[in-house]
Amino acid sequence: MPATEATTQVNMHEAKTQLSALVERVLQGETVTIARAGTPVVDLVVHRPKKVIFGLGKGEFEFDQEAFEAADEEIRQLFDIDNGRDDEL
Repeated sequence: MPATEATTQVNMHEAKTQLSALVERVLQGETVTIARAGTPVVDLVVHRPKKVIFGLGKGEFEFDQEAFEAADEEIRQLFDIDNGRDDEL
């Protein structure tokens, strides 16, 4: 995709009627700004997905597994849990 220096400003009505063409222009590197009453309000930009990294920090934090998994007495009563085990599940 060759980057161009062109900048285009369109009004809201034109953006609604020409959205597909404007998207193509953005994909070709053009800058497109949508204006309301002549005042710029948004820029159309190419979407860049965020990269999610699972497990980032795994093993870097310490916690008490038993305390984390233990239900307090009120929770046990609300869910009718006997000795940390719900027989109906």
